[in-house]
Amino acid sequence: MSIATFDDWVSAFRAWQADIGLDRRSVEPFSFETKYGTLAEEEISFGDFAGARRWESVRQIPDQRIRDALLNYIVYQGDTEFASAEQQRHLYDTAPSAYDLRCLTRVMAEEMRHGYQMCHLLVTHFGHAGRLEAEKLLQRRAYHKQRLLGSFNEDITTWLDFFTFAQFVDRDGKYQLRMLSHSAFAPLARSMGPMLQEESFHLGVGFDGLRRVLLAGKVPVALVQKFFNKWVPTAYDLFGTDNSGSAHWGYVWGLKGRYDEEQQTSPADRAHLNETARQLYCTEITELTARLNQYVPADQPPLRLPDQTFHRRIGAYAGEPYSVDGTRLSPGAYAAHLVEVLPQPEDLALLHRLTTAPDWLAPKKSRGPEPGM
Repeated sequence: MSIATFDDWVSAFRAWQADIGLDRRSVEPFSFETKYGTLAEEEISFGDFAGARRWESVRQIPDQRIRDALLNYIVYQGDTEFASAEQQRHLYDTAPSAYDLRCLTRVMAEEMRHGYQMCHLLVTHFGHAGRLEAEKLLQRRAYHKQRLLGSFNEDITTWLDFFTFAQFVDRDGKYQLRMLSHSAFAPLARSMGPMLQEESFHLGVGFDGLRRVLLAGKVPVALVQKFFNKWVPTAYDLFGTDNSGSAHWGYVWGLKGRYDEEQQTSPADRAHLNETARQLYCTEITELTARLNQYVPADQPPLRLPDQTFHRRIGAYAGEPYSVDGTRLSPGAYAAHLVEVLPQPEDLALLHRLTTAPDWLAPKKSRGPEPGM
């Protein structure tokens, strides 16, 4: 259909929900709406426009290149949101408990709302180009490997996938949202506060789900490790390439700040913005993995994060044959290593058998998920 108004896009959004096989009754309690928070300051806080008032409309942006880059940031963020729902849509049938089903439903509904929010920005601020991109966001499919970023073309077929994805890939999302919350484009910056609040729940679901897997002790830790090996490298990739020119200009133009921009007093290393954000992320997930290892039995090896060189698909290490511990291998040894350390069909079959038992996941405590932010 041709999109002329946001109401047109909403009709396309509902058609997309039906097309991916989502039972819309499951998300009826959730309201798909735009949410705009408040800004701590109205001025641009970094880059070459620092001190100027944030832009309220695209017309106020002084350069077409900046407008194009802003459009691109919004498109990529929206693409991840719809992809997540597509990846997780079949987990309803295998929910371990009513609690987990409620968590899944809330996560999927909020991811869809985040995509809804990004498309509202596109349709209402970017004219024909924005309407076209908002339509294309509903046309790509994760399960056809058409999404823009690698993590969002991977299959989520098990609840262990879901928990690990929420722990690591959604946590990258927290970083992206925080960096966009400093944006010079005020409507985008105002979108980030409500999205970050909702994203916090997703991270808690991921961490607490993995904790419950380990507490139950039914799934071998070595099998859990394979899912770490599957998802963590894709999260490393989400931070982008090293020495990124696009990250440099995004900072110069005030579109995307540092993760901790409001705490920084020193100038940004504009040539290594992606590397800096990735390293902050690595520090955080290292601490979280140490917390999870408190639930690993003493007679089993602790969970480990794969080295940043392993199984990368973008950047300096893309396609390079490094092992999970960072050892460079021959091409043949690397191919055999991937079979050894990543989930294989027999692993999925074993996981299916293990997770059909009612006690494969420890019961949920009465309180909510562990804090995720």
